[in-house]
Amino acid sequence: MTSNHTEQVDPATLRKVICAAAIGNFVEWFDFAVYGFLATTIAQQFFPSDDSGAALLKTFAVFAVAFAFRPLGGIFFGMLGDRIGRKRTLAATILLMAAATTLIGMLPTYASIGLLAPLLLTLIRCAQGFSAGGEYAGACAYLMEHAPRNKRAWYGSFVPVSTFTAFASAAVVAYTLEASLSSEAMSSWGWRLPFLIAAPLGIVGLYLRWRLDETPAFQTVTEQHEVAHSPLRETLRNHGAAICCLGAFVSLTALSFYMFTTYFATYLQVAGGLSRATALLVSVIALVFAAALCPVAGAFSDKVGRRATVGTACVLLLVGVVPAFLLASSGSFLASVLGVMMLATGAVLCGVVTAALLSETFPTRTRYTASAITYNMAYTIFGGTAPLLATWLISQTGSNLSPAFYLMGISLLALAGGLALPETSRISLDEVGEQTNKPNAAVPTT
Repeated sequence: MTSNHTEQVDPATLRKVICAAAIGNFVEWFDFAVYGFLATTIAQQFFPSDDSGAALLKTFAVFAVAFAFRPLGGIFFGMLGDRIGRKRTLAATILLMAAATTLIGMLPTYASIGLLAPLLLTLIRCAQGFSAGGEYAGACAYLMEHAPRNKRAWYGSFVPVSTFTAFASAAVVAYTLEASLSSEAMSSWGWRLPFLIAAPLGIVGLYLRWRLDETPAFQTVTEQHEVAHSPLRETLRNHGAAICCLGAFVSLTALSFYMFTTYFATYLQVAGGLSRATALLVSVIALVFAAALCPVAGAFSDKVGRRATVGTACVLLLVGVVPAFLLASSGSFLASVLGVMMLATGAVLCGVVTAALLSETFPTRTRYTASAITYNMAYTIFGGTAPLLATWLISQTGSNLSPAFYLMGISLLALAGGLALPETSRISLDEVGEQTNKPNAAVPTT
């Protein structure tokens, strides 16, 4: 039996749902971005060494550790979300995430407590990665299960909006601190401020999430006594094909996102010869552009459907990535902005349609678990390794375009996986079932 509860959610409630879903996602990505932007300062505080390169490498190793814990967090919180509901699970993820981020801002440094400092930093980063594993897929499910079926991608686009806004905000905060504080003040206390921002944001996010009701879709499953008792086992048994197909597409979402948001700032300096400040400015402009483009991409996907959006995103990246890298390596500010925007357009389309597909591909009773596994595995394998692999490809081939060809290869993989999924843009989330787990299955539209 299906339910039309999701068609009856009033606009005021939907606005509150958007805010509640977006703020936790903002805290998650703000922390990851700040850690990357302040890596050199963090290296001095927790990994002092005569070899600055070795210290920086250790800092990024701790960054990578957080990614390793994301799939574990996805499984744990996914199962929890399918058992006790989205609302309480998302309250737990934002509480853990905000607390861990705030603790980084309060940590004693190596000069104060020695080897215990980097050990504590690593443990806290593990906790952050663990909580982040349950955040994005849960936020998408929470938002999608409230949204009307004909505008799911548009409403869901505000989760990627919070992601790009978080990166832009982190870049602005890091740049402002470095520009306004002396090196002594920055090393002493300035680097702590961005992490301490997580405390009030987390409290606001927890308040917003706790005040809202459970999603209509999960309420229906609960009322019909259809809550999954073993969501992980059921996911692996019934949805393996869908996880593989969607995971192939999400791999491009992850890779294009990290190429655009994290790696390109370095590429602009190394290949384009831009200063660090100029490269950061180019990145901020592109991130603001991406955030503004997300609702447009959502409306586009709702109009043309998910499969057409998948195809458009993959073709845009296939055709545009080499020109984007060439423009970015030109050394011209305007050309660099244009190049990054070209890459951002494809990345935004991927991100927005992924937010919708994560919920539309799997049934309500295992949606949180299945989508969290799919999303986090793809992001850990293809997203977390993107900057490292891009740098390694250039060093091995001697070509600044080698990361572009790698992205093109993943685009072909994503195109095959994405087009193997059924069209889901018009179905009710209550109707998602076995038909969405069969490649190219016919799905009824309304």
